[in-house]
Amino acid sequence: MNRAARPRSPLAALGVILVAAALLVLPFALAQAGTAWVRITNLAILFALLALGLNIVVGFAGLLDLGYIAFYGVGAYVWAMLASPHFNLHLPFWAILPIGALAACVFGVLLGAPTLKLRGDYLAIVTLGFGEIVRIFLNNLSRPVNITNGPQGIARIDPVRIGEFDFSTTSKIAGLTFSGPIKYYYLLLVFLVVVIVLNMRLQDSRIGRAWEAIREDEIAARAMGIDTTSVKLLAFAMGASFGGIAGGMFASMQSFISPESFVLVESVMVLAMVVLGGMGNIWGVVLGAVLLTFVPEILRYTVEPLQKAAFGRTIVEPEVIRMLLFGLALVLMMLFRPSGILPSSARRREREGRQP
Repeated sequence: MNRAARPRSPLAALGVILVAAALLVLPFALAQAGTAWVRITNLAILFALLALGLNIVVGFAGLLDLGYIAFYGVGAYVWAMLASPHFNLHLPFWAILPIGALAACVFGVLLGAPTLKLRGDYLAIVTLGFGEIVRIFLNNLSRPVNITNGPQGIARIDPVRIGEFDFSTTSKIAGLTFSGPIKYYYLLLVFLVVVIVLNMRLQDSRIGRAWEAIREDEIAARAMGIDTTSVKLLAFAMGASFGGIAGGMFASMQSFISPESFVLVESVMVLAMVVLGGMGNIWGVVLGAVLLTFVPEILRYTVEPLQKAAFGRTIVEPEVIRMLLFGLALVLMMLFRPSGILPSSARRREREGRQP
């Protein structure tokens, strides 16, 4: 039965209402601890958008992509070039975001087309190379024509504006103070909800079932009449377009971007979010993005005070301990829950089928 056609219990509806209410008041509660936590939450939503896009490629279609951050960079640079003094263009956000998504989509097809016959490790190596090629291009397209401003990046990028409403400034609305990060929180939350709904509809559609068939057995899927070429290209294109949208929002929030924001480590981090949360499970992917964004930041703020309380001084740098604990947590997860925190129903059945 289609997920949309299933009856909803009153308890489930009440749960949705409570979660929605909590999300609406969350930024004001976080602001009491500091604006930095609102910014971290915004970053978590951006990573959730990226993870949902990568989940289409990795989780739904089973295609390993280590260069996904390149689409994030394409979306960010499209926004920066069309909404900054760099080219003296200041287009409205409703025009730039579709252009950024379309540009990332084109790059997704350019990546997917030559790699249609590759799978596994070979596909991972090619996509890794693609991500590095895009970063190197961004780093060097400053001569003879200055397109990206090279390693210096692009500054003074326009924020999102709707008429006279500026998302980067503080405003008073109905007696409440909305800072720039809080405004962006609500905007990003809207984008996240839209992307989640699109993912759910795609997963339940004929295309989603075709992706699942390719993931399980591409030869059998082709024998059943599925056009695997078009379906795999569509997975790359759809996933890339979500990355382009996230990149545009990142550029508008930061007001400055450079190629160093789109390195391989970021691709690995997004992939870790998908794997940790549960490949193919939309809610698991969102959970993985939230955990891998918040837990390292919490460790950053707690490791140093704990060392000073225990030893009177900092023995090991907080960043080192943070990454050690972070890596240890990932290793333990892969040992005891290799399918992720919230595995998809298909992977849950596979795991139960292997158990004696």
